[in-house]
Amino acid sequence: MHKYHRLLLVALCLGLLLAAFQFSGLREHLSLQYLRDILLAHKGWGLVLFALLFALGNLIQIPGWIFLAAAVLALGRFWGGLATYLAATFSCCSTFVLMRLLGGSVLRELDSRLAQRILAHLDERPVAVITLLRVLFQTLPALNYALSLSGVRFRHYLTGTLLGLPLPIAVYCLFFDYLGQALHLS
Repeated sequence: MHKYHRLLLVALCLGLLLAAFQFSGLREHLSLQYLRDILLAHKGWGLVLFALLFALGNLIQIPGWIFLAAAVLALGRFWGGLATYLAATFSCCSTFVLMRLLGGSVLRELDSRLAQRILAHLDERPVAVITLLRVLFQTLPALNYALSLSGVRFRHYLTGTLLGLPLPIAVYCLFFDYLGQALHLS
C-alpha cells in the first residue's frame, strides 16, 4: 500500500472513531465525575472499564489528566496513581498496536530530512528518547501516533513508556490529591 494511502487510512479510522464517539453521546458523559463514579461503583470491573475508556479517550484526543484526576479523587493518591499508570500503559500500547496495524512504519517512508533526522535520533537511543518524551508529554495522543508510525520496536516503546510515565504521574497525583483536599472533593 502506498505511504499516503496508509496515512489516509489512519486519518479515516481516527475520524470515524471520533464521529462514532461523538454521535453515540459517550463524549458528553465522559467527564471527571463519570470516571470517578465508575471507579467508586465497580471496584474490580471499574478498573477494567477505566482502562478501556482511557484507551478510547486517548485515541480521540481526550487528555489523560482527566483520567488521572478521577482516579486520584476516587481511589486516593497511591491507588489512583497505580490505576492510572496501568491504564495509561494499556492505552499507549493499544494505540501503538492499532496505529501500527493501520499505518505500519509510514513515517520512515516520508521524503523529509527533518523526519529522517528525528528518526535517526530515535534509532540511536530508542528507550532513552521515548522515556524523555513520556516524562515531557505523558500519553499525548499525537506522540503515541508518531511513535507507532515511526517503526520503533514495540519492546523499546513499552520500556520507554514504563520508565517515563511514573514521574509525571506521581507529580500529578500529588497535585490532584492536594487540589481534591483543598476543594473538599476527595
